[in-house]
Amino acid sequence: MAEVKASLACGVIAAFLSSAVLAFVEDLDDTFKDTRVNDVWLVDFYAPWCGYCKKLEPIWHEVGAELKSSGSPVRVGKMDATAYSGMASEFGVRGYPTIKLLKGDLAYNYKGPRTKDDIVEFANRVAGPAVRALPSKQMFEHMMKRHDVLFVYVGGDSPLKEKYNDAASELIVYTYFFSASEEALPESVSLPELPAVVVFKDGGYFTYDEYEDSSLSLWVNKERFEGYLQIDGFTLYELGETGKLVAIAVIDEKDPTEESGRLKTLMQRVAKEYREQFNRDFQFGHMDGNDYINSLIMGEVTVPSVIILNTSNEQYFLPSEPIESMEQLVQFISSVLNGSAQAYGGDGIIQRIKRVAFDARSTIMSVFRSSPLLGCFLFGLPLGVISLMCYGICTAESDDGSDDIDALKREGLTDDEEEEEEERQRAAELEGPEEEDEDVGEKDPEEKKTD
Repeated sequence: MAEVKASLACGVIAAFLSSAVLAFVEDLDDTFKDTRVNDVWLVDFYAPWCGYCKKLEPIWHEVGAELKSSGSPVRVGKMDATAYSGMASEFGVRGYPTIKLLKGDLAYNYKGPRTKDDIVEFANRVAGPAVRALPSKQMFEHMMKRHDVLFVYVGGDSPLKEKYNDAASELIVYTYFFSASEEALPESVSLPELPAVVVFKDGGYFTYDEYEDSSLSLWVNKERFEGYLQIDGFTLYELGETGKLVAIAVIDEKDPTEESGRLKTLMQRVAKEYREQFNRDFQFGHMDGNDYINSLIMGEVTVPSVIILNTSNEQYFLPSEPIESMEQLVQFISSVLNGSAQAYGGDGIIQRIKRVAFDARSTIMSVFRSSPLLGCFLFGLPLGVISLMCYGICTAESDDGSDDIDALKREGLTDDEEEEEEERQRAAELEGPEEEDEDVGEKDPEEKKTD
C-alpha cells in the first residue's frame, strides 16, 4: 500500500512539474499581433507534421523554463504556422521550424544550432541593448575572457558611432557589441586615433579602417570569426554569409597521423602570419573527416589534404600536388586569389543535374545501408510492378491477325463483291481437305513399281 501511495505521489509531482514547464511556453493565436508590442517574444513557428519541429519541442520547453527561471524579460511562445498562415506570412516564415525574436518593430531570425544553451544565449543577447557599455578595466577584462571575438567602439559621439550602432542593430544576431572609453582599455592597447572601432581576437586587436575596409557592417561580418576555426557543416554554412573563401585542412582527428598534424599546423601558421595578405578574402580552419566535403563536391577528397571552397557559387580548388611546406600552401592560396588556379564544380546547369542525381543516389544508398529490408521494399516493389507491366505489354497475344487482314481487304468492296469473296473463301476451305486427301492417296510411280 505504501508503494502504491509513493508511486501516486511521484506521478502527481511529475505531472505538476510537466505542467509547470509547459506553462513557460505560451500557445499563440491570431490575436498575438495586437498583444505582442509591449513585450520581447521568442517564438517558434512550427507545423504539426514537421519532424524537425517535433524534435525541437522538448528543447523549446527547456528554453522557456531556463529564461523564466533566470528572470529574463523574454517571453517564449509557439505558433502553429499552418493554422495561422496569414500571421506567419506577415513575419516572413518560409520554413519549419522558424525561430524569431520579436522586439518592437524588429524581427530577428535565429540561424544557430537548435540547442538549449545556444538559443538562450541568442535570446539574452538580442533582447538586451544592441551596444553594451564597458565602464571599467575590470569589466573589460571580464568580457575579454568570456568572448573569443569582441567588438568595441572607443570614443565619444561621432558619425562613426552612428554607423557602429546601425551595424550592431543589424548584426546583434551573430555577436555582441560593446562601447568603452579610452581609460577602460588595457594598457597594452594603443590606438593611433579616436574614435575607433576595434575587434579583439586571436590574441591581438585590429582596427577598422574606413578607407580600406569600406562598409563597417561588411567589415564586422567578415571579422566576427576567429582567424582559425574547427569547421563543421553548420560553421561552413555561417561562413558562407561572410563572402570569404574557406581554406580547409581535411584531417582525421579520430586517427591522427603526422601528416594530418603537419597540414593543420601549416594552415594555422598561414592564418596568423599572413593575416594582412589573406584575411579579407580567406577563412582558415580544419575539418574532421571528409564525408561532408565529399557530399559538397560530389567526389572523393583524400585524408589528409587541403581544399579551398567558394560557398557562394559551389566552386572548389585543389592543389596540383601534395602540400609539403608553407611556401607551397601560400603559393596555392595566392593562385586561387589571383585566378590562376583550376576551379572545379560550380552552380551551372550541368552541375545542378549532377547534384540531383548525386542526392538521389546518396538517399537510396543511405536507406539501404540503414535498413536493407526497407530499401528493398521501397525500391524493389515499384520496380517489380513496372517490370511485370512491361512484360505483360510485350508478350500479350493479339487477336487473330487474319481477321484484321480480311477486314482490310473487304474495305471498299460492294455488297455483291463481298458475298462473292465469302463464297470463294468457303469453297477454298472445302477443297483444302480433299486436295490433301488426294495428295495422301496418290503414290509416286516409283512406289507403284515397288509394290
